[in-house]
Amino acid sequence: MSSHPLEPLTNDEIARAADIARTKGALSPKAWFETIALHEPSKEQLRAGTSRREAFVCCYDPQSGETWDGVADLASGTFTTWRNAEGMHARIVADEFGAGGDVAKTDPRFIAACALRGITDMDTVLVEAWAAGQFGIAEEADERIAYGHCWVANESGDNPYARPIANLHPVIDLRRMKVLRVDDFGVVPLPPECVPIKSATHRTDLKPLEITQPEGPSFTVEGHLVRWQKWQIRVGFHVRDGLIFHQIGYEDKGRVRPIMHRASMAEMVVPYGDPTGANYRRNAFDTGEYGVGQFLDSLTLGCDCLGHIHYFDAWGHDWHGKPKLISNAICMHEEDFGTLWKFTNWLTGDVTVKRSRRLVISSISTIGNYVYGFFWYFYQDGTIGSEVKATGIPFASALPVGAKSAYGALMAPGIEAHVHQHVFSYRFDMTVDGERNSVKEVNFSAVPVGPENPHGNAIRISETVLPSEQQAIRDIDLRAQRYWKVFNPHETNAVGEPTAYKLVPGVNAFPYQDPDSYVGRRAGFMYHHLWVTPYAESELYPAGQYPNQHAGGDGLPDWTKADRPIEDRNIVVWYTMNYHHLPRPEDWPVQPCVYANFHWMPSGFFDANPALDVPSPEPKKGHCCD
Repeated sequence: MSSHPLEPLTNDEIARAADIARTKGALSPKAWFETIALHEPSKEQLRAGTSRREAFVCCYDPQSGETWDGVADLASGTFTTWRNAEGMHARIVADEFGAGGDVAKTDPRFIAACALRGITDMDTVLVEAWAAGQFGIAEEADERIAYGHCWVANESGDNPYARPIANLHPVIDLRRMKVLRVDDFGVVPLPPECVPIKSATHRTDLKPLEITQPEGPSFTVEGHLVRWQKWQIRVGFHVRDGLIFHQIGYEDKGRVRPIMHRASMAEMVVPYGDPTGANYRRNAFDTGEYGVGQFLDSLTLGCDCLGHIHYFDAWGHDWHGKPKLISNAICMHEEDFGTLWKFTNWLTGDVTVKRSRRLVISSISTIGNYVYGFFWYFYQDGTIGSEVKATGIPFASALPVGAKSAYGALMAPGIEAHVHQHVFSYRFDMTVDGERNSVKEVNFSAVPVGPENPHGNAIRISETVLPSEQQAIRDIDLRAQRYWKVFNPHETNAVGEPTAYKLVPGVNAFPYQDPDSYVGRRAGFMYHHLWVTPYAESELYPAGQYPNQHAGGDGLPDWTKADRPIEDRNIVVWYTMNYHHLPRPEDWPVQPCVYANFHWMPSGFFDANPALDVPSPEPKKGHCCD
């Protein structure tokens, strides 16, 4: 058993939980495992030292067509809860995703449709069994369905998405592993052969860049507990969420002050903007329909991570419940980040400069064609940053050479990519100096010229406490320079203000899908950038626990109808980050990283600059730093 209650499940614990489900779950031999992950103890249990090692287990049983979930007590070998999640569909796991595509490639109707397009070698064909969504189609009702998207690989074999098969979609019954029907919206010629991803020639003028730390890193690691530059952070993993964090705190005046109990990227949805054919069905919930964690890459030194690296392995599982090791799933290192602060005293000529170093903790998830890097940054001044680096291959579709794309852009002759958005929902269980927090919105505006502002230069600062859930459903406002502060009403700083952290938006956008569209109802969280809820154990995912084929309305839009009070409570802050993407020729055949980020910054959390004590760098010959 693990030494700390928040340590991720070990391989033995995963196997133990699977055995409990098989022996106590009343499931058929065909049942498979969607999730075996730590059932996290409550804050009360952690304080009291009464935590038990428990696993959340979710299974899908093809024999009955039912999804079951519950909590297994690993010590006693029994379920504390076990229920039939009626009408819900478990996520599509990696094994099922692959099996569904393979089934489609053996179906005579699909093979015949490929032949109409001149495709006869099925070994070159890729069929991805995408979650079908919910579009009110009677034939799909109450069934476990995947909607296939198809490509032909390039001749070099390094790009399975090189030549899209437009308008052809096998509809797969995942429960019975057969093709339900083949949707064919008309033959479009295959695009021409494209350049390979792996270049035959390389630049010759790039010199080596070495990063060395001869005395080793400045962090220490005990299990999954990290200490670095006054930060204490507990690193975690979940097969659905991927990289998560617990008990984030910063040491100040001899004690570790809590900031967040749990932080995660809780959901992401990628809605596409082409209404033609079956393209309207492209809206992947990469977390809730598949699971970011199950697709984490094993990272490689010098390629994915550079410097003095500490890796965390992660234990997941296959659909049989067999533990599955993801080596080097999470990468941690320090990196120089330029100037932390500097002051030049022009009266004396004295110069003081401190270099910024940040702790980088990251993971990379490959989900089909897209590759997402999830990066978290911890800075010496108490700032927390979160960034997504998106790369991989944009979802490619085909159109006749010379035609223009109506709802996208051409990336290459005969290849278009539709406009789409990557919408991420982050969940923060806040504990700023304790568990009772409140939220205020900060806006800025010009004061009208008049007696109060005779010179026309006045800027008004408006701070509004958000008292309940409905009042806390908010959007970014660039003109108002809007941000939000989470504060502790019971703790004050040196100037008598409540201690606080502020959420500072970065790259963002608004969705274009109609709120009453099929995807709009299922992804209601994406229509607002800020949501705040009182903590509830079951409220972990903004689109609900089971968005796969769900009709919609679950999650944040449903929970917040109650308009629960959020002042002076244990609160959860949900932040929506939307990256708007119209691909370009430079994104083909593989997309350079694009970036979207935001920050949490101390705002009166400290009495002064907490990084005054950072040592100055060793000066180079003939120069002075301090």
